[in-house]
Amino acid sequence: MTEHQTSERRGCRIIGISQSLLHYRPNAERDIPVIEALQDLAHHYPAYGFGLMFNKLRQAGLSWNKKRVYRIYCRLKLNLRRKGKKRLPNRNPQPLAVPINMNPCWSVDFMSDALMDGRRFRLFNVVDDF
Repeated sequence: MTEHQTSERRGCRIIGISQSLLHYRPNAERDIPVIEALQDLAHHYPAYGFGLMFNKLRQAGLSWNKKRVYRIYCRLKLNLRRKGKKRLPNRNPQPLAVPINMNPCWSVDFMSDALMDGRRFRLFNVVDDF
């Protein structure tokens, strides 16, 4: 900004940022106690998610902001791993065998239907596959 002889305020307005962003210095040391506490809890309770860990921190008397703790929790990648679905093995369908003569293979089926007056009836069908 000294090269173009403009003020800091005007330069920030032209670029579209706030002046506080220009002077911001991140303070990573503030997060160190939260990181240590979360890693300790994750080591002792590997099945706990964020909610249970945050409750444990509260019970221990640590009153950090929930959004701050969640931001650090996500940055540490402590999210629970979800178990994937158990996949069924690939099946190779075989063509149906065609019977050569009568009586080696039979098929059965249950059916139900209703008459015009609303009465229901059931059928047990037995069929020779030939």
